[in-house]
Amino acid sequence: MREPDFTDSRAACAAILTHLEAAGYPRCEPPILQKPAVFFDSGEDIRSRLYLTSDLSGAEYCLRPEYTIPVCRQYLASEAVGRPATFSYCGPVFRYRNEGPSEFLQAGLESFGRADREAADAEILSLALDAAANAGGPALAVRFGDAGLIHALLAALDLSPQWRRRVLRGHAQEKTLDAVLATATNATGHDHSGVLAALEGADKQGARALVEDLLAIAGISAVGGRSAAEIAERFLEQAALKSGPGFPAEQRAVLESFLAIETDPDEASQRLRRLAADARLDLGAALDRFDARLGFLAARGIDVAELRFATRFARNLDYYTGFAFEASEDPGDRPVVGGGRYDGLLRSLGAPTDIPAVGAAIFVERLTAQPADRQR
Repeated sequence: MREPDFTDSRAACAAILTHLEAAGYPRCEPPILQKPAVFFDSGEDIRSRLYLTSDLSGAEYCLRPEYTIPVCRQYLASEAVGRPATFSYCGPVFRYRNEGPSEFLQAGLESFGRADREAADAEILSLALDAAANAGGPALAVRFGDAGLIHALLAALDLSPQWRRRVLRGHAQEKTLDAVLATATNATGHDHSGVLAALEGADKQGARALVEDLLAIAGISAVGGRSAAEIAERFLEQAALKSGPGFPAEQRAVLESFLAIETDPDEASQRLRRLAADARLDLGAALDRFDARLGFLAARGIDVAELRFATRFARNLDYYTGFAFEASEDPGDRPVVGGGRYDGLLRSLGAPTDIPAVGAAIFVERLTAQPADRQR
């Protein structure tokens, strides 16, 4: 891969910010040093690649790995909290990557507090694509999904909480359904059958204490960014699934049909409604929101027929709760633009209730790269 041209990248940043500020998204610039704990629940894609440091007092920090969470924290600390507010940004972020520099420029925009969620979704995607084009980027093809649909489906299927969490976690990581439903071993392949057997039938509080005690005896306080309590919860979930009746065959067939849908959005809507009717599931409200978003996208000049929808599409960040998308020059290229809706994130960061939130990031180095470099 060629070395990034920061002259081109800085010019692209300036063009992006000019466009977004003119659209009513003032610039926000959170500190580069952040508290690492706030990123631990955002998904393994982020937390396993943090650059950590500490000061003389022993306080731990990380270099800013992305902008969404830091911008959320600034919003929560502002007088605008709870009310609609918009922000744009552009600057360096830092996270380990197998290829390419671990410091790179990221631009983007975030919208908080809007009750008209589908209209806000359409605005964010439209503005992100326009900003990338304004910076001289190539024409981009958009692929998107909707975590709200799979949440609604799993609720309608009346699955156990353990299976529901497992399916949602696997969906966020774009795992196959076979991989999601496999319960014999954990992700590392180690056999923990002895521990799982000891947990079967135990009360939840006592079982959690047992796992935390075992980890403490082994001197383990965290693994991959997960706390001992989080690891204990995973063991409890595995024990509950191991002792349970297994995943119901009828629900599995519905889920397989759902995850097989990948087509243009209008056709996807029709297929999803047929699936819901055939399975006698009430997905009407979620599908009405899906169709409303398509209407707002069309109203903003986006050719909906050119978009690609996939029920299995997800971005490997745990905080997405609805519409999620990526845009690249060609299929198989790394995304130039990516984003989505994350209504629960602000509450996890300290807000008393969920606050509607949606945003998008623009990867400036990919925007200004040669076509061959966008594929790596």
